[in-house]
Amino acid sequence: MVEQRIQQQFFEGADLKYQSAEPLSRAVADATQALLTSITSGGKMLVAGSGFGVSLAPHLRSLMLGRFERERPGLAAVVLGEDSAAELQALAQPGDVFVAIDAGGPRAGLLAAADAAHGKEITMVVLADAAAEPWRDRLAETDVLVAVPHERRPRVMELHLLVLHCICDALDLQLLGEQET
Repeated sequence: MVEQRIQQQFFEGADLKYQSAEPLSRAVADATQALLTSITSGGKMLVAGSGFGVSLAPHLRSLMLGRFERERPGLAAVVLGEDSAAELQALAQPGDVFVAIDAGGPRAGLLAAADAAHGKEITMVVLADAAAEPWRDRLAETDVLVAVPHERRPRVMELHLLVLHCICDALDLQLLGEQET
Protein backbone atom coordinates (compact mmCIF):
# COMPACT_ATOMS: atom_id res chain seq x y z
CA MET A 1 0.00 0.00 0.00
CA VAL A 2 2.78 2.45 0.87
CA GLU A 3 4.72 1.51 -2.26
CA GLN A 4 1.64 2.14 -4.41
CA ARG A 5 1.20 5.57 -2.86
CA ILE A 6 4.87 6.36 -3.48
CA GLN A 7 4.55 5.27 -7.08
CA GLN A 8 1.46 7.45 -7.43
CA GLN A 9 3.51 10.45 -6.29
CA PHE A 10 6.06 9.74 -9.03
CA PHE A 11 3.37 9.29 -11.66
CA GLU A 12 1.56 12.49 -10.65
CA GLY A 13 4.79 14.49 -10.76
CA ALA A 14 5.79 13.04 -14.12
CA ASP A 15 2.33 13.65 -15.59
CA LEU A 16 2.35 17.28 -14.49
CA LYS A 17 5.78 17.87 -16.01
CA TYR A 18 4.75 16.24 -19.27
CA GLN A 19 1.46 18.16 -19.46
CA SER A 20 3.16 21.48 -18.59
CA ALA A 21 6.07 21.34 -21.03
CA GLU A 22 4.26 22.86 -24.01
CA PRO A 23 2.02 25.38 -22.23
CA LEU A 24 4.84 26.78 -20.06
CA SER A 25 7.77 26.73 -22.49
CA ARG A 26 6.97 30.18 -24.00
CA ALA A 27 6.68 31.82 -20.56
CA VAL A 28 9.93 30.19 -19.40
CA ALA A 29 11.68 31.39 -22.56
CA ASP A 30 10.33 34.90 -21.96
CA ALA A 31 11.55 34.80 -18.35
CA THR A 32 14.97 33.71 -19.56
CA GLN A 33 15.06 36.57 -22.07
CA ALA A 34 14.13 39.10 -19.38
CA LEU A 35 16.97 37.86 -17.18
CA LEU A 36 19.43 37.71 -20.08
CA THR A 37 18.62 41.29 -21.07
CA SER A 38 19.16 42.42 -17.50
CA ILE A 39 22.41 40.50 -17.01
CA THR A 40 23.98 41.62 -20.28
CA SER A 41 23.07 45.23 -19.49
CA GLY A 42 24.72 45.16 -16.07
CA GLY A 43 21.54 44.53 -14.09
CA LYS A 44 20.91 42.08 -11.29
CA MET A 45 18.27 39.63 -10.23
CA LEU A 46 16.38 40.28 -7.00
CA VAL A 47 14.48 37.20 -5.84
CA ALA A 48 11.98 36.52 -3.07
CA GLY A 49 9.54 33.76 -2.29
CA SER A 50 6.50 32.78 -0.28
CA GLY A 51 5.60 29.35 1.04
CA PHE A 52 7.97 26.79 -0.47
CA GLY A 53 9.31 29.61 -2.64
CA VAL A 54 11.27 30.89 0.37
CA SER A 55 13.57 27.86 0.03
CA LEU A 56 13.78 28.10 -3.76
CA ALA A 57 14.96 31.74 -3.74
CA PRO A 58 18.42 31.02 -2.23
CA HIS A 59 18.74 27.98 -4.47
CA LEU A 60 18.25 30.18 -7.54
CA ARG A 61 20.69 32.74 -6.20
CA SER A 62 23.34 30.06 -5.68
CA LEU A 63 22.86 28.83 -9.24
CA MET A 64 23.27 32.38 -10.55
CA LEU A 65 26.27 33.29 -8.37
CA GLY A 66 28.00 29.96 -8.82
CA ARG A 67 27.16 27.63 -11.60
CA PHE A 68 24.39 25.47 -12.92
CA GLU A 69 26.09 22.69 -14.89
CA ARG A 70 28.95 24.62 -16.46
CA GLU A 71 31.67 26.93 -15.25
CA ARG A 72 30.93 30.60 -15.86
CA PRO A 73 31.43 33.89 -14.09
CA GLY A 74 28.91 34.58 -11.35
CA LEU A 75 25.76 36.47 -12.26
CA ALA A 76 24.48 39.17 -9.90
CA ALA A 77 21.65 37.87 -7.72
CA VAL A 78 20.27 38.95 -4.34
CA VAL A 79 17.73 37.15 -2.15
CA LEU A 80 15.32 39.54 -0.47
CA GLY A 81 14.17 38.81 3.06
CA GLU A 82 10.91 39.22 4.94
CA ASP A 83 10.66 42.93 4.18
CA SER A 84 11.23 42.38 0.49
CA ALA A 85 9.33 45.52 -0.58
CA ALA A 86 11.62 47.80 1.44
CA GLU A 87 14.71 45.90 0.35
CA LEU A 88 13.62 46.12 -3.26
CA GLN A 89 13.05 49.88 -2.87
CA ALA A 90 16.59 50.26 -1.54
CA LEU A 91 18.42 47.90 -3.92
CA ALA A 92 16.59 47.88 -7.27
CA GLN A 93 17.81 49.90 -10.20
CA PRO A 94 16.33 50.26 -13.68
CA GLY A 95 17.33 47.21 -15.70
CA ASP A 96 17.09 44.80 -12.78
CA VAL A 97 14.62 41.90 -12.68
CA PHE A 98 12.49 40.92 -9.68
CA VAL A 99 11.77 37.18 -9.52
CA ALA A 100 8.80 36.34 -7.26
CA ILE A 101 8.38 32.66 -6.42
CA ASP A 102 4.85 32.31 -5.10
CA ALA A 103 4.49 28.75 -3.91
CA GLY A 104 1.59 29.28 -1.55
CA GLY A 105 1.56 30.61 1.95
CA PRO A 106 1.27 34.27 2.88
CA ARG A 107 1.89 36.32 -0.24
CA ALA A 108 1.20 39.86 1.03
CA GLY A 109 4.94 40.59 1.24
CA LEU A 110 5.52 39.36 -2.31
CA LEU A 111 2.63 41.40 -3.64
CA ALA A 112 3.96 44.51 -1.88
CA ALA A 113 7.38 43.83 -3.42
CA ALA A 114 5.72 43.55 -6.83
CA ASP A 115 4.17 46.97 -6.34
CA ALA A 116 7.59 48.32 -5.32
CA ALA A 117 9.13 46.73 -8.42
CA HIS A 118 6.76 48.61 -10.68
CA GLY A 119 7.55 51.80 -8.80
CA LYS A 120 11.21 51.22 -9.68
CA GLU A 121 10.34 50.38 -13.29
CA ILE A 122 11.95 46.96 -13.28
CA THR A 123 10.76 43.81 -14.99
CA MET A 124 9.08 41.14 -12.92
CA VAL A 125 9.13 37.36 -13.42
CA VAL A 126 6.50 35.56 -11.34
CA LEU A 127 6.36 31.83 -10.70
CA ALA A 128 2.92 30.97 -9.34
CA ASP A 129 0.45 28.12 -9.09
CA ALA A 130 -2.91 27.74 -10.80
CA ALA A 131 -4.38 30.42 -8.49
CA ALA A 132 -2.34 33.21 -10.09
CA GLU A 133 -5.14 35.79 -10.11
CA PRO A 134 -3.55 38.15 -7.56
CA TRP A 135 -0.61 38.49 -9.94
CA ARG A 136 -2.47 39.11 -13.18
CA ASP A 137 -3.61 42.56 -11.99
CA ARG A 138 -0.02 43.51 -11.16
CA LEU A 139 1.67 42.49 -14.39
CA ALA A 140 3.00 45.09 -16.78
CA GLU A 141 3.45 44.34 -20.46
CA THR A 142 7.13 43.46 -19.98
CA ASP A 143 6.48 41.17 -16.99
CA VAL A 144 6.33 37.38 -17.26
CA LEU A 145 3.98 35.00 -15.45
CA VAL A 146 4.84 31.30 -15.26
CA ALA A 147 1.68 29.81 -13.75
CA VAL A 148 1.97 26.11 -12.99
CA PRO A 149 -1.39 24.50 -13.84
CA HIS A 150 -1.75 22.78 -10.48
CA GLU A 151 -2.72 23.68 -6.93
CA ARG A 152 -1.07 20.93 -4.88
CA ARG A 153 1.93 22.60 -3.27
CA PRO A 154 4.47 19.75 -3.55
CA ARG A 155 3.76 19.41 -7.28
CA VAL A 156 3.98 23.19 -7.76
CA MET A 157 7.32 23.29 -5.96
CA GLU A 158 8.67 20.43 -8.09
CA LEU A 159 7.69 22.27 -11.25
CA HIS A 160 9.01 25.62 -9.98
CA LEU A 161 12.36 23.93 -9.36
CA LEU A 162 12.33 22.51 -12.88
CA VAL A 163 11.44 25.94 -14.31
CA LEU A 164 14.34 27.54 -12.43
CA HIS A 165 16.69 24.87 -13.75
CA CYS A 166 15.39 25.41 -17.29
CA ILE A 167 16.02 29.15 -16.95
CA CYS A 168 19.58 28.55 -15.72
CA ASP A 169 20.27 26.10 -18.53
CA ALA A 170 18.87 28.50 -21.13
CA LEU A 171 20.92 31.39 -19.69
CA ASP A 172 24.07 29.31 -19.89
CA LEU A 173 23.23 28.38 -23.47
CA GLN A 174 22.74 32.05 -24.39
CA LEU A 175 25.82 33.26 -22.53
CA LEU A 176 28.23 30.38 -23.25
CA GLY A 177 26.89 28.72 -26.40
CA GLU A 178 26.35 25.03 -26.96
CA GLN A 179 28.18 22.74 -24.60
CA GLU A 180 30.79 20.59 -26.30
CA THR A 181 30.42 16.89 -25.62
